[in-house]
Amino acid sequence: MSSPSSITMPAIPRRAPRVVIVGAGFGGLSAAMGLADTPAEVTLIDRRNHHLFQPLLYQVATAGLSPTQIASPIRTILRRQSNTRVLLAEVTGVSLEDQAVQLDDRRLPFDFLVLATGATHAYFGRDDWRVVAPGLKSLEDATDLRRRVLLAFEKAELEADPDERARLLTFVIIGAGPTGVELAGAIAELARRALTCDFRAIRGAMAQVVLVEGGQRVLPQFSPRLSTYARRALLGLGVDVRLGASVTECDDRGVLIGAQRIESRTVIWAAGVQSSPAARWVAATGDRAGRAIVNGDQSIPNHPNVFVVGDASSAAGPDGRPLPGVAPVAKQQGEHVARLIAAHVRGRPVRRAGFRYRDSGSMATIGRKAAVAALGPVELKGALAWLVWCLAHVWFLIGFRNRIAVVMDWMWAYVTFERGARLITGGPEARPSPAILPPAAVLGLPLRSAIQSVSKS
Repeated sequence: MSSPSSITMPAIPRRAPRVVIVGAGFGGLSAAMGLADTPAEVTLIDRRNHHLFQPLLYQVATAGLSPTQIASPIRTILRRQSNTRVLLAEVTGVSLEDQAVQLDDRRLPFDFLVLATGATHAYFGRDDWRVVAPGLKSLEDATDLRRRVLLAFEKAELEADPDERARLLTFVIIGAGPTGVELAGAIAELARRALTCDFRAIRGAMAQVVLVEGGQRVLPQFSPRLSTYARRALLGLGVDVRLGASVTECDDRGVLIGAQRIESRTVIWAAGVQSSPAARWVAATGDRAGRAIVNGDQSIPNHPNVFVVGDASSAAGPDGRPLPGVAPVAKQQGEHVARLIAAHVRGRPVRRAGFRYRDSGSMATIGRKAAVAALGPVELKGALAWLVWCLAHVWFLIGFRNRIAVVMDWMWAYVTFERGARLITGGPEARPSPAILPPAAVLGLPLRSAIQSVSKS
């Protein structure tokens, strides 16, 4: 994109400039925190009241951590910023002509706008698969997936039909990027430990985890060496890795890979993402994933006071390719935009310095003491990479309490092989069965007789 030497922005109004930030993910929250001491009115809008540490979301889905350990209330994070208010609302559109964002029932004017609305799952034209192959982007997704996985074990324990039991104990994960690999390894470890120790009719050897990838490598963003190690580590956990395979059909009883049918009651989507509607809101050109193509400073063409950051934006790296949709990119983009806005608000010269991503490396974990890490020219694998992965993720968690809780849970899990968040919550299947409730006839009896009647049943 073109990068002129300076930005022509609107004149500073007599009142405090209004900065509206949409989305409290890594990009939006970093932008808000970067404006903490700026003489501006900052409004952060999100449809949820918490900031989520998405890199550890798969641990909630596989009962390794509880939701409160990877999420913090937005108001708590920003409560010391006197110039910032938080609104729990959903933005439905943006009017560039009126310089306002549209909420459900009101309009909110802005002088500067930062869109950090993230991304959602992409099903490549097969949105009907969404119901039977859910993805993993929110706490609701994670707790629903945890419920599905744990219920599969419980139902298999009760199931007398061997075919249905095999179907319940087969887990198919579509997509072998970091999320797919981490889910596959975690479910394999969970099944091996839980089924061996806690159940009587089913055993770990009965569980099957199938990882399906259309490309020729798992973790294709890593080097072939690390990718090969990750595949071998998955195979060591008993994961069935299918490379060069594409899913052509998907339903509530399994998937079709080419001409082969895999029967499964739990199918998980980790194959792709698409952007939020931010690009459409501001009439910006979008890439194939719907991400807004931005200028070098993350602003959109012809509107230097409107910025898009994180997964909602398509920004080119030094090699000309789009930057990856990972947390460090979003955080740095949010900080960059905050510096630009702060300089303008304070009346300092504003240079259109192109955003430069400082790559601190990429990491992915496969299982206990097995991970890969690419830290610039240094490549790590195995237990050392796993330790670096643990330290990095704890360090970037927001909140001292969250860091301590995660460290304690991981230490306990390492020593005992236990997962402490194996709770089945939510959903109709998790409700008590009417069979365990008192018979209707008991309800009319005195309390003592009712208790006796129930205890005999």
